[in-house]
Amino acid sequence: MYRTRTAALAAIAMAGTLLLGACGGGGAEGVRDSATTVPADQVSFKNGTAKQNKADPNTGDFAANAAPAKQAQQSNPVIRTWVQLSAASVGELDPVVTNAAGFVLYRFDKDAPSKSNCFDACEKTWPPYLVKPGGKVFIDGIKKADVGFVRRGKGFQLTIGGAPLYLFSKDVEPGDTKGQGVGGTWFGVTPDGKRSGQDGDVAEPTVEEGTGGQDDASSQGVGTGGVRNTEFVERSEDGLYKFVDDPSDSESAAGTVSGRGCRNTSLGAAISAISADDDESVNKPIKLWDGRNCTGKSLLLESGVSRNLAAQDFDNRTRSVFIGEFASGTR
Repeated sequence: MYRTRTAALAAIAMAGTLLLGACGGGGAEGVRDSATTVPADQVSFKNGTAKQNKADPNTGDFAANAAPAKQAQQSNPVIRTWVQLSAASVGELDPVVTNAAGFVLYRFDKDAPSKSNCFDACEKTWPPYLVKPGGKVFIDGIKKADVGFVRRGKGFQLTIGGAPLYLFSKDVEPGDTKGQGVGGTWFGVTPDGKRSGQDGDVAEPTVEEGTGGQDDASSQGVGTGGVRNTEFVERSEDGLYKFVDDPSDSESAAGTVSGRGCRNTSLGAAISAISADDDESVNKPIKLWDGRNCTGKSLLLESGVSRNLAAQDFDNRTRSVFIGEFASGTR
């Protein structure tokens, strides 16, 4: 009798636990994610690439439904039998983490450490990078200590440096970086979990002397050296600007840049116009540079707007920007 009653109580407790789990709702398989420490027997790490470890080439990152565009067509996020994290260089993202198929992995600024805030429609556009329990993680140039997991539905979402990892559904070919800078919140992830292509502490540039013409009159032209009497300094608050690929189509957004001071961008080949993308940035200056880390030739836009950079000889040249303001009393 005692054994029978104990077994019944255990069954009721288990059912209650399962019911609470099912009430998470809204995420993959109806369960929202939460930070977790994955038991050692559930996910195994292997040094080197999947190919070096002779992983099945028809599974994991190479499975038919694993490409980002294919994942967007699935009813639930794809859970892989194995995944690969590789330190790589893709275009101007150096370093950045890619999977075995060469697709860039992204991080979301609105996530909390080891907690995703991308579900429902968001996860269709940004499929979470998942491995199944019992799966393998191949690490290639990534420190095992930097890799973590978030329980998500029936799988585990990979994290690096606490940042949950995603693919971008509009990255069609390996090496695409179309997700870089989207919304000012999505960026390729570095091997330690930071934003790729967004260098941190860089030298604050001076405003260059113009080379003649409208540059001397309006500070809108290209310069290569010298110091102007007006002091252009880092903004006291973050700015947000939108890049447009086709000046004749304001909806052809190539991406955004946000923050303050010098910011690198990988969107240079698709920047033909620029405008403020929040109220705080309207009529605030921004400076464009044709080199990374705010080096090379530059174009200062005092009002933060250019509807046609080709007219200013700066079409598709922007590789970094300086989000700044004129020092008090100098303008």
